[in-house]
Amino acid sequence: MNERTHRDLAPDTEPALEEARLRQQAIGAKLRHLFDEIVNEPVPEEFLDILRRADDKNKDAGQD
Repeated sequence: MNERTHRDLAPDTEPALEEARLRQQAIGAKLRHLFDEIVNEPVPEEFLDILRRADDKNKDAGQD
C-alpha cells in the first residue's frame, strides 16, 4: 500500500492552510475582544428602571 503524507499529496497547500489557521486565530481573538467589551459595558439606567418596575409589579401581584 502506498502511504503518502499530507505534504506528499499537496506540498503547495501547506502555506495556504497555515494562512487560514492564522486568519481564524485572528478572527477568534477579535471576537473574544468584542465579546469582553460588550460583557463589561454597564447596563443602561433605563433598562434597570424597566426591571425595577417589573419586579415591583410582581411583588404587588403576589401580595393580593
